Amino acid sequence: MSSPMLDVRALNKVYAGRGDPVEAIADLSFQVSDGELVCVVGPSGAGKTTLLRCLAGLLPATSGDVALAGEPVTGPPQGMAVVLQEYGRSLFPWMTVAQNVELPLKEKGVARGERSRLVGEALEAVGLADVGRSYPWQLSGGMQQRVAIARAAAYEPQVLLMDEPFAAVDAQTRFELEDLVRALWKGLGVTVVFVTHDIDEAIYLGERVLVLSARPTVLLEDVRVDLGAERDQLETRGAPEFARLRTHVYELVQQAKLGVRSLADARLTHAG
Repeated sequence: MSSPMLDVRALNKVYAGRGDPVEAIADLSFQVSDGELVCVVGPSGAGKTTLLRCLAGLLPATSGDVALAGEPVTGPPQGMAVVLQEYGRSLFPWMTVAQNVELPLKEKGVARGERSRLVGEALEAVGLADVGRSYPWQLSGGMQQRVAIARAAAYEPQVLLMDEPFAAVDAQTRFELEDLVRALWKGLGVTVVFVTHDIDEAIYLGERVLVLSARPTVLLEDVRVDLGAERDQLETRGAPEFARLRTHVYELVQQAKLGVRSLADARLTHAG
């Protein structure tokens, strides 16, 4: 069998500062197959961002392993792109939209002609083909986040990590961006790990939802989402299976807030 695209084994992260050490992640193990879209949810402070930064090689693990396509992640790997919540801070205001999208390609050493093609295709894919010469500050928040997504897509990553990327946009824009992510995921065949605090968003987007416990974090449950390949904001969210999954994941998150740290404990708490 081929190795998974992402393989996380016994990941542990302890922050050691001037005070007492803080264990953010106790023990996390999971795999993400090539081409999967997996969402991560959990209570506030559950270590979701810490997990993503460890996956991206931006934060060293205290112990355990993260591998990308079978290779250990010891720093930011070339085959990975990250889209953050603070899209405004990730875009350079003195560069045009096209220049922002092109920048990682320059750093990657892509030839000028190929860069131009990739930038054009990425901007067209996110519906911004006509704003390449504009500056980020001239765009709405939703359009700026589209630019950040285009920059990640143009890089042609194996894995796309997204850290609550739609938390700062309005509900209508959020729905549009969710559908954009699904379309890009299917069109590019990229593996996506999407961190969110929004349970409905996680279920709508994901093929699986990883539910984390409160800190120090363990995996409470790996929930499989069977809502079909084609999803619609009204039809999918109105489906009985969507409602069932929302209730189940919501109950898990509420139990996590109470300190439940295993699926067996969650079942006992629910039965009680």
